[in-house]
Amino acid sequence: MNSFATLNPPVALGPLDGRYRRIAAPLADYLSEAALNRARVRIEIEWLIHVAASGALPGCPRLADADIAYLRAIPEEFGAGDIAEIADIEAETRHDVKAVEYYLKRRLDSAPQTLGAVTVLPRMHEIVHIFATSEDINNLAYSTGIKSAVTLVWLPAARTLRELVRRLAHAEADTPMLARTHGQSATPTTVGKELAVFAARMDRQLRRIENADCFGKFNGATGTFGAHAVAIPDADWPEISRSFVESLGLDWNPLTTQIEPHDWQADLYSDIAHFNRIAHNLATDMWTYISMGYFRQKLSAQGSTGSSTMPHKVNPIRFENAEANFEISSSLLATLAETLVTTRMQRDLTDSSTQRNIGIALGHSLLAIDNLTRGMRGVEPNPDRLLADLDTAWEVLAEPIQQAMRAAATAGATGMANPYERLKELTRGRAVTAATMREFIGTLGLPSEVEARLAALTPAGYTGLAGRLVRDFLS
Repeated sequence: MNSFATLNPPVALGPLDGRYRRIAAPLADYLSEAALNRARVRIEIEWLIHVAASGALPGCPRLADADIAYLRAIPEEFGAGDIAEIADIEAETRHDVKAVEYYLKRRLDSAPQTLGAVTVLPRMHEIVHIFATSEDINNLAYSTGIKSAVTLVWLPAARTLRELVRRLAHAEADTPMLARTHGQSATPTTVGKELAVFAARMDRQLRRIENADCFGKFNGATGTFGAHAVAIPDADWPEISRSFVESLGLDWNPLTTQIEPHDWQADLYSDIAHFNRIAHNLATDMWTYISMGYFRQKLSAQGSTGSSTMPHKVNPIRFENAEANFEISSSLLATLAETLVTTRMQRDLTDSSTQRNIGIALGHSLLAIDNLTRGMRGVEPNPDRLLADLDTAWEVLAEPIQQAMRAAATAGATGMANPYERLKELTRGRAVTAATMREFIGTLGLPSEVEARLAALTPAGYTGLAGRLVRDFLS
């Protein structure tokens, strides 16, 4: 049997790099191993520029604008050759961040080829990675990568889903639907109101994610600025650290061990997992509504295969795929949130391995969101089925009749005793028709205007303020 292990190009082991590559690929710019190395290069360069400009290093050469432009172009132009070069260096160093340091020193040495002999960059070898422990570089590389991945890739997809659900909610705000509490016929609602609940829930989570803190630290081997204070005691190292971290668009954490504690990551992953679960709930509800005939799937002009043997089937695969991938993503995000907040004393490397799975966790969420979005675009309410179901559920009018009797009794009407028990006797375990219900209403002795209002009521018309709630409160 042929082995796939040595084929070139490589055969993907996981679905995100294989079957679903197109959907997950944008995350590779921020959360892949190559993206991590590019981010490390950027952090090393920005630290070199920052510390050189700080005035903290006596005798440090002054960087010209051309030098800074040359340095900042390195991560911008980072590509396949650079990825391979760092991999080759790491094969010798057996240390990923050290490989980035050596790679960058090579670029300093080659600067005169671009800038001429006037450049000071070859003289700055020992300023590369100065006062930095590997985790100073790594935590900032991860923080900037995670922030970019969430902001530029995940959030736009999640907002698209939320907006689609919001638009459908408004469009169907007044479309009546029989509610199902505990799977049983219940007080009617509208399609739009039920979708509005999901849109509002998603919106709350998205606001939390949009406003999430993203922390970073740059304070040495155990978070004490120990080497900094010994080598150059007169510099304000906390201020230099703060201004550097904030220049990267991050929040500065002054109190850490060797690692930034990752609490902000745990909060972020918990919030994304919560969004996943809300969307998962929408996927399972939509699957159920489709199975009940409340929604029908739009058939594409090209057709689709639902079953290899049953030609009539059009399976709700988008909702099923979304359900599965939301579960995988949420499980990974929960593991990340639980694992990253613990490190043994001042440092261990459990977080290093764990963080390499952030892209996978977000990738499965992104895949699920894509499928749910496409699924929602591919369905529409089935008014005939919705109305037919409502028309067989006249028993749901027991609730408004009972409450009208209570209100009438409070207003002084007689003969309104035991409304719950009387409606229970009429409806529990019995088939109730429009005629049955109207006949019962006529025997109650209600005030004439109340009786007329109840006699005109139908299950389809008993949706309360559902449509108004959507229009007034779903922005």
